[in-house]
Amino acid sequence: MAVRRIGVEERRARLGARHHLAGTAKAADPVEVAGSLVGLHGTDPASVFLAAAARLRAPDAGIDAVWRALYDDRSLLRLLGMRRTVFVLPIELAAVVQAGCTRAIAVTERRKLVRFVAESGAAGPDPARWLAEVERDTLTALAARGEALATELSADVPALRTEVVLAAGTRNETRQRISSRVLLVLAAEGRIVRTRPRGSWVSSQYRWTPAERWLPGGLPDIPIDAARAELARRWLASYGPGTVADLRWWTGWTLGQARGAVAEAGAVEVEVAEGTGLVLPDDVEPAPATEPWVALLPGLDPTAMGWAPGAGRAWYLGEHGPVLFDRTGNVGPTVWCDGRIVGGWAQRPDGVVAYRLLEDIGAEATAAVAEQADRLGKVIGEARVTPRFGTPLHRELSG
Repeated sequence: MAVRRIGVEERRARLGARHHLAGTAKAADPVEVAGSLVGLHGTDPASVFLAAAARLRAPDAGIDAVWRALYDDRSLLRLLGMRRTVFVLPIELAAVVQAGCTRAIAVTERRKLVRFVAESGAAGPDPARWLAEVERDTLTALAARGEALATELSADVPALRTEVVLAAGTRNETRQRISSRVLLVLAAEGRIVRTRPRGSWVSSQYRWTPAERWLPGGLPDIPIDAARAELARRWLASYGPGTVADLRWWTGWTLGQARGAVAEAGAVEVEVAEGTGLVLPDDVEPAPATEPWVALLPGLDPTAMGWAPGAGRAWYLGEHGPVLFDRTGNVGPTVWCDGRIVGGWAQRPDGVVAYRLLEDIGAEATAAVAEQADRLGKVIGEARVTPRFGTPLHRELSG
């Protein structure tokens, strides 16, 4: 039997407090934010910085604070993780994700890359051995340079310019050099890491370096089952109540892996609007209400992406999904009020942050949104932020 019912208002209060969005719940630094959210979605580089800034006590310093944590203090790491997606994580959590998600991704990606290389005909009779030699030469070149872009490594190791065919025989067929896939596999196996971008904080062209150079001693080695259980605990603490289906989608695990991790975490059932949810056994007491709050969150923000697509998001998304998400389920920039999405925003070419409310939130909250939009424009400054995945409302607002 479910322990008790957790209503929509309480779920929104939990979100405001645990995701550092309510005023008194703001975080001291980006590492705290990334840990509480179980990672900042890193596919879009700007999202990392803006997601953290929205949750800091001093948001105006957010861009510099994230940059320092990533590249000076090295207390945050960009890592391929859940759903084969790049996340920015505190170092100790990166080790959990590496063991619980990334190791399995590395096996799959290596298998695919060997197949692509074999089909290209460039590797001779033993594509796995040929690929191992390319990787060895790549690591040698990278060690010599210290840090390098993919284009620089391709100049050092000509085999990285070998082309393979992806999605052969389909309308999406394309040719691609193997450099990006070789680096992805080496990173997933924990041998190299992404470092500073070539440009500013909105750049997505990263340099690479040997893992031991960036993190002496590397990431701690954690047993896979223990890592999955720990990741499930952290997700439930931040996003619970949720379901096994939510966790399975969020992690990219199989159903059996998600069920096993939830069981190991000791999750207990509660009643929610859409049926039965799960929380940690020490998290069943009622959560206190939060003071009113508003926030402008970037595209791919972890709060909006924390639960599986579908009815389970209704308590914070309402009916706004079609204009705020793209066709493959990626969220664009959103406006939040007291634990629910109420609109969207975009940066226009002149730098102004434009927004649209999709429901009436009252005069006081509307004024607070306007104030936050103005402040966000100052945080972004001279940079121009274009989400990786376009959504209908963002395209309309960005002009």
